[in-house]
Amino acid sequence: MSPGSSSAGRTTPGRIAALGALALAVVLVLILFLGGGNGASYRLLFETGGQLVPGNLVQVGGHPIGSVDKISLTDDWQADIEISTDEPLHEGSTAVIRTASLSGIANRYIAVTPGADDAPELEDGDVITAESTTSPVDLDQFFNTFHPRQRRALRNVIQGFADTYSGAGQTANASYKYLNPSLDAGRRLFAQLTRDQQAFSDFLSDGSRVVGAIAERRDELSALTQNGNEALGAIARENESLDRVLTAFPPTLRQANTTFVNLRAALDDLDPLVATAKVSTRNLTPFLRQLRPVVREGIPVFRNLRKVFNRKGKANDLADTLKDLPTFRKRAKKDLPRSSQAIEESLPDFQFARPYGPDLVGLLSRLGQATSYYDFNGHYAKASALSNIFSYTAGALAPQLPGQQYDFYDANPLGKGNFVRCPGGATQAIAGSNPFTDDGALLSGGEGPNPKCDVGDVPPGP
Repeated sequence: MSPGSSSAGRTTPGRIAALGALALAVVLVLILFLGGGNGASYRLLFETGGQLVPGNLVQVGGHPIGSVDKISLTDDWQADIEISTDEPLHEGSTAVIRTASLSGIANRYIAVTPGADDAPELEDGDVITAESTTSPVDLDQFFNTFHPRQRRALRNVIQGFADTYSGAGQTANASYKYLNPSLDAGRRLFAQLTRDQQAFSDFLSDGSRVVGAIAERRDELSALTQNGNEALGAIARENESLDRVLTAFPPTLRQANTTFVNLRAALDDLDPLVATAKVSTRNLTPFLRQLRPVVREGIPVFRNLRKVFNRKGKANDLADTLKDLPTFRKRAKKDLPRSSQAIEESLPDFQFARPYGPDLVGLLSRLGQATSYYDFNGHYAKASALSNIFSYTAGALAPQLPGQQYDFYDANPLGKGNFVRCPGGATQAIAGSNPFTDDGALLSGGEGPNPKCDVGDVPPGP
């Protein structure tokens, strides 16, 4: 190891595993704390109230989900506990009254073990009976199981411990802090040593050979010691960094310990989800196998779809169209109201022209056939539109002068009363057939720029 190197910034598999576990714990905690649900209220029946009071917490896996609302007695002297939860419970849920610590009297809470997620939800106001609840065992109930003589002996033992540790509590606590792990580790060590005598004998024999092999390689061991000395010297030169690491390490371990304790309860709560997911994912493999060709064929589609949204050049993709939408909106904001107004104002004209549609179509389709001359190739029509070339006076037609033929438009322009004949009025009237009056809606007498037609305006004759 070089003199300036340090192991403080080295990434080890242990650190990677610790970081992965911590990230998983954070995700699970966020799921537990951010997951919402509809609130519900239930009644729990216990043999005893276990010193519960209104306001005590209701927890699932150490996470609060509700509180105790009311405590009462049933007719058969059971404790009737009404609780409210943030999310509904499922059938199969059980409840236990637990003690948060021994430092108080009413520091109790209700620990709920929820039923499976695929079980039906309990309805609001349902009762969880005493078969699914467990009352706590208080310390006085434990003492009541002994006979009077045994209780007196136990009391003397407790008083003896009190006299022994009187005034030395702080020192004893410091000693017990390290004694308990040592005793536990020693117990496990000796249990393993005495578990298999043959293995222990082999260990001693192999250890003897190992020590002999080390003695034979004392020169290499000397070099190893020298290199270790240099490594420890490099660590010593980075003592400030090492001190900061060691200072931050205990709080990190305490926080990790708390995290892993909560993670254990979270994993217990996660077991029903995993069990449910096994059933749901049973057919996932054949589904994904059938989905693979669909995805493979969809790749070119999405590749071409990308060109619809983003393509080289100007004004040739959806992105450019979206950029032009604000300008289009500004223009349409002015033009659409005008177009709407124009359409509304043109409705009377279309309403007036609608009945004459058949005549116009018949004129365009039949005029050539009705007025044509015939030659070798068929028939043809020679027609021209003339207007106001004669005047009708005293039963006779008199030709109009060329300068007066167009006075018709100045004196009475189109759309101002020229067309008063009803549709079908170009021929003699036939009862029930023509002229067409649209059930009287086109008869004369109307007001506005387009007067209604005159049913009597038809050619004379039978």
